[in-house]
Amino acid sequence: MKMLVVDDSRMARRILIGMLPESLRNSAEIHQGVNGEEAVTLWREQSPDLIFLDLTMPVMDGFDALVAIRAQDPDTPILVVSADIQAGAVAKVMASGANGFIDKSKLTAELHDHLKRLGFL
Repeated sequence: MKMLVVDDSRMARRILIGMLPESLRNSAEIHQGVNGEEAVTLWREQSPDLIFLDLTMPVMDGFDALVAIRAQDPDTPILVVSADIQAGAVAKVMASGANGFIDKSKLTAELHDHLKRLGFL
């Protein structure tokens, strides 16, 4: 299994990866990107089975990366993980094809629920 974790904060990427169930973390090939442009490039190069995507990033934000990936790939699960919990942001990512939205402040509580719902656990 391949995963792509995209966030401009190395610490945020490290925390998210560290919170994955050990079985997933140890068996997955995990690729990391620091902005939306890298997300799109790594998605093309690696064909991940699951993408975790932040919204607020330099170069290309997560909204644009989500739209770019979804335009060519309607199937790969994409979970947006962001501190931007405004109703408009959540609605926009869901309307753009995200499979779920995880509030960074509730990462512990929500991550496993989304992974189970998508069939990764």
